[in-house]
Amino acid sequence: MTAERSLVADCVAGYAPRLHAVIGATHHVASPLGAWLLLALAAPASTGTDRDTLTDVLGCDAGTAARAAADLLAHPHPVVASAAALWRSSGAELSPGFARWRSGLPPQVTVGDLPGQAGLDRWVREHSFGLIDRFPLSAEGMYLVLASALATKVSWTVPFDLAPAASLSSASPWATRLRQVLRAPRGGDHIQYIAVTPDAGDVIVHAARAAGGLLVLSVAAAPEVPASTVLAVAHRIGIQEATGQTVQRRHLTDLALGEGALWLLREVTATADACIAVLPAWSADSSHNLKDPSLGFAAAKNAIAPGPDPWQARQSAMARYSRTGFEAAAATAIGIELAMRPSGRRREAELRFAHPYAAVAIATDPQGAGQGGGGHASRGPWHGLPVFSAWVSEPEDATDDGASAGAPG
Repeated sequence: MTAERSLVADCVAGYAPRLHAVIGATHHVASPLGAWLLLALAAPASTGTDRDTLTDVLGCDAGTAARAAADLLAHPHPVVASAAALWRSSGAELSPGFARWRSGLPPQVTVGDLPGQAGLDRWVREHSFGLIDRFPLSAEGMYLVLASALATKVSWTVPFDLAPAASLSSASPWATRLRQVLRAPRGGDHIQYIAVTPDAGDVIVHAARAAGGLLVLSVAAAPEVPASTVLAVAHRIGIQEATGQTVQRRHLTDLALGEGALWLLREVTATADACIAVLPAWSADSSHNLKDPSLGFAAAKNAIAPGPDPWQARQSAMARYSRTGFEAAAATAIGIELAMRPSGRRREAELRFAHPYAAVAIATDPQGAGQGGGGHASRGPWHGLPVFSAWVSEPEDATDDGASAGAPG
């Protein structure tokens, strides 16, 4: 099981570029894990080409994915709430294969009659700490719904300091839009450095640790590096940091003094070289259509409800990154409709996160997280697992009470 748990983190990190590529390089937050978890639950019902598609999308065979999903639901993380549910309309005609698949779902998956919209909305509020108010899909016309939910509300073990937005450099458009930004304190549970990567060149990295076992990583590359590349690099470095692997870092003595796109390097009176990150507060509230063929939900629909019935798959996600903590939630759902209906319209080195960048939240074991070394067999199934990820392109003012405010117009 330990080997499978390690594989799952890589599988989720591999799924993330698919999801973010479909969403695009706009300001957003998503949960690749939330989508992956739903596909993993559906995968055992698949056959033929749909099974092949899901194996490719999930990054592992259906059996491994299903066992991983069951493991995650059976061993909840202390600060990442997780839930899954399957609902069907009473009297709906379903195949014998569906009944066998349903009986094999983990016992933690809620199974029952499809409630009305109010019931679905109540379920998502209960399993998202109230951060998501409405279920991603409308219950109208549905006869089968499979859903997952993930949520976290955490405080940094060491809060950020505040700094004037001018710290982002005069070249950054964010420096004139904002008044205050976040400055990471030295040492403590803030990790900050310049990393060497084969895909994105030198990138700046900041990681904040939250009480209970969550590491939120921010990674920025040169402005010309595509968002998809930066997000993939952020997932990889995040897993390495969370699991105690070595990340190749740039020595400050190898770099030229002066100002560049990602940092200002200067000489100061100090006992050792150091990096200090400055980055904006931010929040995002997103809704994603998951019907793109590359995401695997068409194959999942065929697995649990073969036939021509129309269907929907969506994810609602939100996140807030502030001086004092981080909160995020995502609800992912696939629903099968009874009949066609009109579709509605839905709407020191001073590391400077001064242009759009990636952020990834990685779950860790509360004890000894990120310290590496032995003891891996005792790690829980969530250790090193990416839970939420974001592309940050709309910063907000940092405030002293930990909330964030929209950028002034």
